[in-house]
This record gives sequence, C-alpha cells and structure tokens, in this order.
Amino acid sequence: MNLLNTNASNTKILKTQTGTDYLIASLSMMPNSIICPARDIAECSVDCLVSAGRGQMNSVARARQSKSDFWGNDQAQFLETLTQEIAAFIRKCEKQQKRAAFRLNTISDIAWEKYGIPQMFPQALFYDYTKLAARLNRTPENYKLMFSYSAAPAYQNQVNKALKTSAPISAVFRGGMPKTFLNRIVIDGDKSDLINLNSGPVIVGLKLKGGKAIQASKSPFIIDNPDLNSCPAKALAQCNPQNLATAGLGYVQDRQLQGAA
Repeated sequence: MNLLNTNASNTKILKTQTGTDYLIASLSMMPNSIICPARDIAECSVDCLVSAGRGQMNSVARARQSKSDFWGNDQAQFLETLTQEIAAFIRKCEKQQKRAAFRLNTISDIAWEKYGIPQMFPQALFYDYTKLAARLNRTPENYKLMFSYSAAPAYQNQVNKALKTSAPISAVFRGGMPKTFLNRIVIDGDKSDLINLNSGPVIVGLKLKGGKAIQASKSPFIIDNPDLNSCPAKALAQCNPQNLATAGLGYVQDRQLQGAA
C-alpha cells in the first residue's frame, strides 16, 4: 500500500503546484479522535470535509481507512514506509529539477514534528492545516502551519491562542467570502496554499465544498458569510463581487424600507 498521493489528484494541491517549481505529495487518512484530536471540541467530526470531492467514492474512503488502520496498528512500520516514500519523491523531484513539498495532514492532524519527519528532510517543504494552536510557531523552519477555525464554544480557547500568533487562520464560508473576519482581512484561500502559507495574520477564506447535506449543515466550522446581511443599496458597488447574487437581498430589503418610509 502506497501512503503518499504523488499525482496531484487533489484539486487544491493541483492548483497550488501549477505554475510553480514545486511538486506536491499528500497523505490522506480517515480522520478519527486519535489522528485528529481536536475534532470533538471543534464539532467538525459529523460534517467533516472528508466527504467532499473524491471522498464520496467508496474506493477512496477504503484507502483512507486502510492508512489510518496502518497507523493505529503499527506506527513504527508506518513511519518507516512514509520516510521511504518521502525520500523517493524528493529524488523524483530532483530529477525533474523541481522542489518537493508535502501535505501530510490532508484531512488529519498529526504532529509530524514530534516524529522527526520534517527534520529528516530539511531540503523539502512541509505544510498543513491544524486545529491545535499549541503547534503554531513550534514547528521546524521547513514545516509551515495554518490554523483551522471553528465557532464551537469549547474550541474558542484554541481560537484565542491562534489569534495571538501571526499564523494564517483558515475559515470555511458559505455564501461567498466576506472582506474581513475576526478583525482580519480575508483572502481567497482556494487559489494556492503556497500563497496562504506566506500570507501572515490573515483569514484564509475557503469555499464550502460538498453535496446538499453539508451545504445545509449547521456545523460551527461552517461560517455564513456575514457580508450577506450587510450590503445596503448605497454600498452595492463595494460589496464582494462573489456575493452580489445573494447580497441583492440586502438591496431588496433596503428598497422596502424606503417605500415604507
């Protein structure tokens, strides 16, 4: 069983490496409370984005579960296999005169720095999203992290810790992306994780992905775009263009109020 996906079949990874001198390998495991320890307090386990995109395919789900089982049953062998695959991918990149990058927590949250993985390969870039604020600013120089937001009450201690750092904070928005969130500027995080990594203290806005069930979800890790409720007629031109189709509701309400006056 190969652990790493090296063909950029993940849409975001393909976008990220396109037009750069990087090739990106990723590791997708089926999340659980062991490899994703903050999932319960963040209340993201039910509507986890593991079901988005190719995650809806049974073959993909089975492969991810097999990797999680491998980690749980024989961690030492898992790490040995992983390091071998990382080394092989770096050699492949060098032959193609490309730089190697790795996203080992595509849908998990393992502290790889504790196992010495990024330290073992200083020539490569490692990056991930995390829901563990204690990891921020404590990883090796070649391992970059972005914090993952949730509005769940029990998770706010993690959020407050993250806000005290300069790490980018990702947030999943429904209905387009606002201009600001948590008093930080929002950037379009769906374009490139390489840009996101070096964006500093901003909100990395991610569009909600998935089928009808997750689109209708009330999960606290999904944020309804606040700009949809604050786009009066006089400010339509300044509203986020992505939101105008829905923000027109504000225009209608404003006109109704004018007619009633």
